[in-house]
Amino acid sequence: MMSSRRSILALLVCVGFCLGSTVTAGVQEDRDGVFIHLTHGVDDPHRVLMALSMATMMSEDHDVLVYFDINGIEVVLKDADDVTHAHFVSSKEQLAALSRKGVTLMACPGCLKAAGKTAADLATGIVTADKKAFFNFTQGRILSLDY
Repeated sequence: MMSSRRSILALLVCVGFCLGSTVTAGVQEDRDGVFIHLTHGVDDPHRVLMALSMATMMSEDHDVLVYFDINGIEVVLKDADDVTHAHFVSSKEQLAALSRKGVTLMACPGCLKAAGKTAADLATGIVTADKKAFFNFTQGRILSLDY
């Protein structure tokens, strides 16, 4: 009697496992996204390069959007200085690599205007912010990092 109960239990576990796998096998989980907010520019190279490094690292397995506002727009202009600090890869190298990977890089249009700049002053791969993009760059949860 005990042997048949174990057999039935084992069979139910196998059937449950198999059915569970089939049901979830075709479902794709939503990828989580990382929203990186950079408000500093050449005034704080460590923050700039740390934010870009985090974007690079997170983009390996998450959707990433980097938003530059306040002084952060200084980093994404065509004529921006190449920010360097300690062991970090320079800002221009990181921005180019992020752009090649398809990471969304957005600058605040109001901050550009306050600095006397326009979208035409942005470096290649940088776009002006679009409200819808803040919510549509990923299908999962959104983690926010501020620098």
